Amino acid sequence: MAAVRDNKAQNRFELDVEGAVAFANYRLTPSAVIITHTETPRSLRGRGIASELVKGALELIRADGRKVVAGCSFVVDYLAKHPEVADLTA
Repeated sequence: MAAVRDNKAQNRFELDVEGAVAFANYRLTPSAVIITHTETPRSLRGRGIASELVKGALELIRADGRKVVAGCSFVVDYLAKHPEVADLTA
């Protein structure tokens, strides 16, 4: 699977899988990234793609020295299930 990338022009994190793109839209604040929506193409759902996308997005956010704000239910659930990234929560 490809690495998650930050498409700054479209304000979204992206993950290419089998010719399709899963993405997580975001808004920036001075210290945090607000993930507002995640979307996985129907053909890829149920395979953990969205979790890989969010995991990679959080790694990029950490590398940038920012915090994350969960603005969509999927990210809220992901953060609840992964206490190892709790330090990223704004």
